[in-house]
Amino acid sequence: MKALLLIIAVLFSANSFAGVDEAYAAYDNGAYKKAIHLFKKSAEQGVSSAQYGLGVMYDNGKGTVQDYKKAFHWYKKAAEQGVSSAQYNLALMYKNGEGIVQDYKKAFHWHKKAAEQGVSSAQYNLGKMYHVGLGTVQDYKKAIHWYKKAAEQNNADAQNNLGNMYINGEGIVKNYVRAHMWWNIAAALVSSSKCSTACF
Repeated sequence: MKALLLIIAVLFSANSFAGVDEAYAAYDNGAYKKAIHLFKKSAEQGVSSAQYGLGVMYDNGKGTVQDYKKAFHWYKKAAEQGVSSAQYNLALMYKNGEGIVQDYKKAFHWHKKAAEQGVSSAQYNLGKMYHVGLGTVQDYKKAIHWYKKAAEQNNADAQNNLGNMYINGEGIVKNYVRAHMWWNIAAALVSSSKCSTACF
């Protein structure tokens, strides 16, 4: 009996993940109605990647009317299962008050979860929150720590802010050479990519 249940569970899981692959393919091809149907089917079965995909569709109004409350609902389910992109998007929703009452402490919590998984935009935002004391106690040393993590992943805004912290001596000894180094790295990155990674 246990073997039969295990086989059923494996087959059920394989079908769920196959549905997610098909949903992402439909999304990539612009078949948003089909994608949302497939994401919803797998999301309701607890598949975290489908929950995230469904959140993105509601967040952006693809294949459905834009609905921040539903986006928040599905991001939260995926975030609670450890999906770093969902944790990051959930943090932004708390920060901006989209689909939920604005809550900087919860935004900080979810940015930290995503940052710890290596999401550079979350690392930058976490550094910014420590820097200005948003959702947490102001802590320049922790701000520097998270800005450095993001800067090492080529986040130009984090690189720029590190330069500012060095020039102002915030949480670190003033160092004009390091300040200019980080500013130059950020400037080179922005000019080569023609964009900034600003997310806050």
